[in-house]
Amino acid sequence: MEVISLGFWDLGMAAVLVFVLALLSLALSLGLEWKILLFGCRMTVQLLIIGVVLRYLFADGSLLMVVLMSTVMLLAAGREVLARQNIRIKGFTGYAIGTGAMFVSSFSVSLIALIVIIRVDPWYTPQYAVPLLGMLLGNTMTGIALALDHLTDRLRREQGVVEQRLLLGQTWKQASMEIRRSCMRTGMIPIINSMAAAGLVSLPGMMTGQILGGTPPIEAVKYQILIIFLIAAGTGFGVICAIWLSGHYLFDKRHRLCLEKLG
Repeated sequence: MEVISLGFWDLGMAAVLVFVLALLSLALSLGLEWKILLFGCRMTVQLLIIGVVLRYLFADGSLLMVVLMSTVMLLAAGREVLARQNIRIKGFTGYAIGTGAMFVSSFSVSLIALIVIIRVDPWYTPQYAVPLLGMLLGNTMTGIALALDHLTDRLRREQGVVEQRLLLGQTWKQASMEIRRSCMRTGMIPIINSMAAAGLVSLPGMMTGQILGGTPPIEAVKYQILIIFLIAAGTGFGVICAIWLSGHYLFDKRHRLCLEKLG
């Protein structure tokens, strides 16, 4: 089946729906109209730019270019994690924790998928490596941002409870265990909900795109199952890593809670 090409006029008609949504936000006093319009324009520009970049990246196909592209994606994702938190860990450490957790989880899972599961040769083939890493980073970013935001909020609100447990002789791990567990669950809930609804309530984006592009449905389904499993693993590993790193940073060697490290 031939793929139906979309023109800028077609995209413009779809953008009208977003504009109507912004007007509804204004009418209902939701305060989201400028964010809807701004981020809609930002998303359009970003995707058009990345389309041009990927065109040259796929043509080049070198390891250096793939590594450079992956690094830019990781650094941008780290910034988004920090920006989505109401109460942040101060300084470069707050940025490093989210970025480091995504690096450990998303990059390791991507390498396993490319080398062991998909077995693409060479493993850094841009058509596989870049989209796969992008999907992992995007979902891991959301999970880590939710978990860290929940952690800093809970520690500030329940400072007295945590410090009372510390005074009773508990270690920082024991005193904050329930909070950290709750944060890990919060970060993993979105991907767990996605797994529960996939195929029954929704057709995931990658699968839909492949089907629209002419891929046989069964092949699209197999790739989508693979991607969801990888995203679940990457998100889970990233959330656990981020909470573990944050706990070690927010409590000192004498097991004291250091909320002055939060901004």
